[in-house]
Amino acid sequence: MLRWALRVVSRGLSAPRPCWRWRTVGTAGPCPAPSAVVSPQVRAMAEGPRAAVAGQTKRLNSGAEVAERLEENGHQNKRLKGGADEEGAEDQGKKSPKRKIVLLMAYSGKGYHGMQRNVGSSQFKTIEDDLVSALVQSGCIPENHGEDMKKMSFQRCARTDKGVSAAGQIVSLKVRLIDDILEKINNHLPSHIRILGLKRVTGGFNSKNKCDARTYSYMLPTFAFAHKDHDVQEEVYRLDKETLDRVNKLLSCYKGTHNFHNFTSQKGPRDPSARRYIMEMYCGEPFVRENMEFAVIKVKGQSFMMHQIRKMIGLVIAIVKGYAAESILERSWGEEKVDVPKAPGLGLVLERVHFEKYNRRFGNDGLHEPLEWTEEEEKIAVFKEQYIYPTIINTEREEKSMANWLSTLPIHDFNSSAVEMQANNKNSKNSSDLEGSDGCGDDSD
Repeated sequence: MLRWALRVVSRGLSAPRPCWRWRTVGTAGPCPAPSAVVSPQVRAMAEGPRAAVAGQTKRLNSGAEVAERLEENGHQNKRLKGGADEEGAEDQGKKSPKRKIVLLMAYSGKGYHGMQRNVGSSQFKTIEDDLVSALVQSGCIPENHGEDMKKMSFQRCARTDKGVSAAGQIVSLKVRLIDDILEKINNHLPSHIRILGLKRVTGGFNSKNKCDARTYSYMLPTFAFAHKDHDVQEEVYRLDKETLDRVNKLLSCYKGTHNFHNFTSQKGPRDPSARRYIMEMYCGEPFVRENMEFAVIKVKGQSFMMHQIRKMIGLVIAIVKGYAAESILERSWGEEKVDVPKAPGLGLVLERVHFEKYNRRFGNDGLHEPLEWTEEEEKIAVFKEQYIYPTIINTEREEKSMANWLSTLPIHDFNSSAVEMQANNKNSKNSSDLEGSDGCGDDSD
């Protein structure tokens, strides 16, 4: 019936075919013209599918545009459901609207068990414990959301580990944009944790997933590079240019994509996730603090696995000091198991996280700012000088973590076989292994 109706409508008022039908019982006669036969109900039945097809085509053609808008606005169903909140609904009185933002954080990690909060566990204090408390007390987030930050779409960019500091950590979340928001949050934070900047971002932004790369620094006393056969006094040692050039030559070997299964734990040589891309790695010019010379190594990579940075630096130190041959670098990227020493955690700092793809897509759309912190650079530098560098220097002088670690290098057998390695690892499980990862990435712990 429907197909016949469509054919009739498409013919319009064209001349009818000769046909006969029974007008009344037993009486034959010619068919009326099609226009006379098609009732309004039949015409509607015919036009309905056409309208549906046209509407479906229109929706398909606009699909790409909708997909692009999802990133900016978040999921549409969530936006519609939470529209009242987004525009500033009433909750125990008038409140500011909730908006998706990122916060630029700097902190000294000494005394904390890393960045990530362990809800329900007060035994191990983390940076996020103090941050969430300050957000609640300042009125940025509801008090009942403090125990479940997923309700605020909270996400950290990097899971810095026990004792690890940060000068450019980024967290994303929804907050109430109250007046003087940074000042009010900082008023409820200890002085060694600061919020240095805030920017609005798209509704679907996730600080971890949208991060393209991370830059870490590692501050260490330069006597770590003194050759093992030279008797050096820690406070009077000064790094010469020739040794610095050799350090940088070795560090540059890490650039590019390599299999870093020997630089982490729980990764086999054929695990695809052990392949990581390093963009740059170098050691800067040395400087003197508290009568001791220090230098800072910087490394930029897409992501890092557990202990990866500390082992990369530890192996270079072992080579420069004369405990291992340079050829061990090439060996470490192969399937063979290689004994790679892990440098102390003190000195590791999350310097900066990068959002290049996001900036290209949304940084100049007229609605959002690029996630760059040029105006905050001076505040970052001041914070490092006041809180991060003094903590590293004073802890090194008091606890001698680098000097104590260097004394363990002769124990390593850099030419040992895989079988010997496994036996040694079982017998010499170091308690420092429990300190966790170098701070970020999809599989760092």
